[in-house]
Amino acid sequence: MSELPSYDELPAAPEGGRSAWGLFGADDNLGLVNLLTEARVLEASRLVRRGALFPLDAPLDAFSPPIAGSRGVPRHRVLHTPGTIGFDDVYDNFFPQASSQWDSLGHVGYSADAFYNGASEDDVSSGRRNTIDHWSRHGIAGRGVVIDMERALAEAGRPYEIGSSATFTVEDVELARERSGVEFRSGDILILHTGFAAWYVDQPMRTRTELVRAMTTPGLKAGEEMCRYLWDAHVAAVVTDTFAVESFPPSFSDATGFMHRVLIGQFGMALGELWWTRDLAADCAADGVYEVFLVSAPLHGRGGIGSSANALAIK
Repeated sequence: MSELPSYDELPAAPEGGRSAWGLFGADDNLGLVNLLTEARVLEASRLVRRGALFPLDAPLDAFSPPIAGSRGVPRHRVLHTPGTIGFDDVYDNFFPQASSQWDSLGHVGYSADAFYNGASEDDVSSGRRNTIDHWSRHGIAGRGVVIDMERALAEAGRPYEIGSSATFTVEDVELARERSGVEFRSGDILILHTGFAAWYVDQPMRTRTELVRAMTTPGLKAGEEMCRYLWDAHVAAVVTDTFAVESFPPSFSDATGFMHRVLIGQFGMALGELWWTRDLAADCAADGVYEVFLVSAPLHGRGGIGSSANALAIK
């Protein structure tokens, strides 16, 4: 589509928020990744000036204990017969969403048996609809816009406790965006730096364990105002170095209180979590350039629900 409707032009969804179902066709499984057109990818590639690479994946075992208790830390074993010339290896207990990751459109539905674009529970569990392989076959690449919440709020005299449920309002995000000197364009990938991932890996095990029990992580302030802001920015994706994009634990007052239900389940927005953004954010602060060419190759796992990020920012 050349132009998306505004948030307030979308039809109201029954449990809160608004619905983008059908905008890209009744059988669509890409959601807002559809905005990553050849023209937009080509335009974003022209942002490369230095050839500087910023890997955006934390180590697979960086988040131990796993922040979501149902996930685990992978076990790695090297396979080798002494005296031979070859090595292989194997990972066990691999949870694609335990470290830097993408949530597929099958990860969270709007409500029970109502997933993005009208897919059913059976559609997702069978691998027919909304699974990660749809993005794998398309690829993810485009203009990444770095929004550095940690530096912006510190400079404004409002630093936050990174290991808390600190919330970032629309006004906070706008403050950071204006500080970066960028304007959103349709199809952007918003890279939200909070400082959480780098803080977490530097903490002793006791602090990590306490945080996992409390599930207190910073992020966007949930609610309809934020849903409206993100939709009207027409971003294809929001990726961040924190646990859930939105502040945790969420409110379950309605669908906008836990924005995954609207962002994924109604908008078809790609969400990336626990990305490694520290080095990229530091470089942006040093050179004043807050837009990058971002490329990512989600795992081509048929029927998969999540994927490691496999992402690079290039400047």
